[in-house]
Order: sequence, then structure tokens, then C-alpha cells
Amino acid sequence: MPGFRWIFLLCLAFTQNLWAFDGIRVTLLGTGGVTPSMERFGPATLVEAGDDVLLFDSGRGVTQRLAQAGVSIRDVGAVFLTDVGSERTLGLADLWLTGWLQGRRSPLLIYGPEGTQELVNNLERAFRAEVESRPEAQRKIGSAQARDIAENVVYESEDVTVTAIVVDHGLARTTYAYRVDLRHRHSIVISGAARYSENLIHSARGVRLLVQEVAAADPGLAESSERVRDVLSVHASPDVAARIFREVRPYLAVYAPIVLVEAGEDELMRRTHAIYPGAVELGHDQMVIEIQDEVQVRAGPSEPRQHRD
Repeated sequence: MPGFRWIFLLCLAFTQNLWAFDGIRVTLLGTGGVTPSMERFGPATLVEAGDDVLLFDSGRGVTQRLAQAGVSIRDVGAVFLTDVGSERTLGLADLWLTGWLQGRRSPLLIYGPEGTQELVNNLERAFRAEVESRPEAQRKIGSAQARDIAENVVYESEDVTVTAIVVDHGLARTTYAYRVDLRHRHSIVISGAARYSENLIHSARGVRLLVQEVAAADPGLAESSERVRDVLSVHASPDVAARIFREVRPYLAVYAPIVLVEAGEDELMRRTHAIYPGAVELGHDQMVIEIQDEVQVRAGPSEPRQHRD
């Protein structure tokens, strides 16, 4: 019965389209810091919204984590750097050059604070011999186009708006958080290396998801080591992060990246919940957060946890 078969296929296609994912999918590709780790790669967060595939920071191992997530490197449309420090940019050359080799069809767009364009220009100089060995047509479509941005809307497509937010990192250079809005329906904020900041709180208040960096150390070590105190001084402590959550009131907060210096994850979460009783997840590499009418957190390949409205 050919007619019945076509009706069945049309109904199946309609049903699949009806139930297609229509929200924001966030994948924590890297949740570590500057210290090499096989469990936590360098800071990198993938955001898929509408037809846009966006990357926030490009730390060590980002291309490997993209491959594990089943996302082609060549499909990343734009990169947004929260900071130009090495821990957030070590994977940038790999992302650019490997994506090119895998068939990227347009220049890689890279946005970030002052110093981003200089960083990318220097990468192009470093790899000039390889770049110039390729055909001219390939060089054009495989280039990297960088732009130093100011606080404001920095990216717009049919579905997505990305806004840069100046935050306090405790350093002289400018550091950004980013807010991603999908068709005015769902919003997330990625804090980057943000300590307590009124600007962050104002821009993130009431979002569905806040991805917040955090750092903690053994109290005795923090007291005795100047180096550890220096590290902690440029990151949000669990107490500060909890204060941010309490004022922002996100639907869900997720810690990433996470810097632990002889401190345990349980203690990190205990300190957080002593101040903030809301929903907080401890991020790990390859964790997926899907935001639609419900917010689903996939800690692994099989077990989703739901935070319902």
C-alpha cells in the first residue's frame, strides 16, 4: 500500500519536527584551570542555540572534547574569549588550524577583550609557513578573523544574541562574561573569570542558567602560601559565588571552570549551600545542560537529572 506508506512517513517527519530540540544546549567541554589534568581540560563551553554553534573560551584540549561531544570542529561558527590569558586560549590555534584542515567553509570569527586581535595576529605569524603553503582559495576561507570588542551586543543572528558584560577579575586587563539569548525565550550567562561584580549580577538576574567559575583551597595552605593566595585573589570563592547566586537567582547554577588546590568537591558544595540553598551543580567535562521548558542536566551518557518548573 504505497499511499499508506507515504502518509506514515509524513506523519513520522511531522512528529520528529514537532519534538525537535528547540532550546539551548550547553556542553562543558573543559572545566579545569591552568594545571594539566586528564579529568578537567582547559576552560571551554559549547553553546548550541538555533542554528548557531558557539564556543566560549578555547582552553587546552578543546578539539578533543569537541570530538568526544560529536561536534565537528569546522561547524563552530564563532569563539568568544572571556579573557586573553593562556588558560583560556591555549586551544585556539588547534581549533583554527584543525578546523581548516577538516573543511571549514568560512573564516573562524573570534571575539574578545583588548588583546584578542593581537593574539590572533601573532598566531597567524607563528604558523605563516603552514598557512602560505595552502592554495589561495583555502587561505581565504580558512582564515581567522579576530575583533577586540566593547561591552554591548557583539553577535546577532536570526535566533541568537550574544552580549558582552565587563566583570571584575582582579587584574588590570578587561575581562568579559557573556549573556546568550535565544529568541527572547531562554537566556544563559557564562561568567568567565568573574569575581563578585554588580555588572554581572544586573545582567544575569533571573536567567535560566548561570555558569560560574569558582576556586577553593585548603585553608591552611591558603594561609601559608603566597602563591595560593595570589591564585585565589583572581577567582570567586565558594562564598562569593554563593552570594552571586543568591542575588542573581538563576533557575540553575553550574560551577565551571573549577580550581581546587588541595580542597575537596564536597567541601566546595558545602560552603556553597551554607549560603545559597538553590539548585547548584558541580560541573565536569562533557556535562550537558539542555534548556527548554524544563532544564535537564546530563551528568553522563545515560542518566539525565531534571530541574522542573
